[in-house]
Amino acid sequence: MIENLKECRLCPFKCGVNRLEGKKGRCGCDDKLRIALASLHYYEEPCISGKNGSGTVFFTNCNLKCKYCQNYEISQLQKGKEITIEHLAEIFLKQQEKGANNINLVTPTSYVYQIIGALDIAKKNGLTIPVIYNTNGYENTETIQLLKGYVDVYLPDLKYYSNELAKKYSGVDNYFEIATEAIKEMYDQVGCPVFNEEGIIKKGVIIRHLVLPNHILNTKHILKWVKENMPKDTYISVMAQYFPTYKAKEDELINRKLTKKEYKQVEEYLYSLDLENGYMQELGEHEEEYVPDFDFSE
Repeated sequence: MIENLKECRLCPFKCGVNRLEGKKGRCGCDDKLRIALASLHYYEEPCISGKNGSGTVFFTNCNLKCKYCQNYEISQLQKGKEITIEHLAEIFLKQQEKGANNINLVTPTSYVYQIIGALDIAKKNGLTIPVIYNTNGYENTETIQLLKGYVDVYLPDLKYYSNELAKKYSGVDNYFEIATEAIKEMYDQVGCPVFNEEGIIKKGVIIRHLVLPNHILNTKHILKWVKENMPKDTYISVMAQYFPTYKAKEDELINRKLTKKEYKQVEEYLYSLDLENGYMQELGEHEEEYVPDFDFSE
């Protein structure tokens, strides 16, 4: 599969660059595999982190350029270290040995071929815990199809209903159409969530949405679409953890946290839709503390 990087079309940009010759696509990746952190993470949804934590692997680079990215150090400033596919497989197994509930692949899109190779090795050597694909949602359905049988849980963002906002804040066209098609493919593969006796997710899809200040209508449109277009048992995780960071500090519409009034509007609308399953994150005061320290540790 790695030879496909000769003309990379992994994400919707389909740059077609020869990453094997060291050229970089829109995402900033060449043929090298880079991660910024592998650790047990306790701040995901309860069914993901549980008591034991989620075995997260944060990959360097991203195909989106979100002005407000809380992980901008690794997604856009390219902080990280180079590792081999074999080393990645060892990391997966090490997370399992630590008692992780799952392997949580954060921003994995640009490394799908290497990840598949690492999972092949790890599974041959005893990896049994679920694998989570934690993505910004801007995915090719063809790439998602490659992951069938490798990924147990999909955790896609559904950031924007408005493509005007997608262009303004993430630099992409047709985000909504592309992300929703990818999410439907994810559902075709793994369906709605299934949990073990402890309430930890074993397989399925959870759609995430981060509420942006001054853009409550965007959130309402997303929630309405989920209600009208996805199965009744769909799980959605509405996140209120936004805080202005990186380039968001320069934008007067998103250079602040959510207000209590905005949060209440979203909460009331969510309940009015009668979406039965999911999570509504509480409005906090110290969201910055939940951003990991990307120190290359594992």
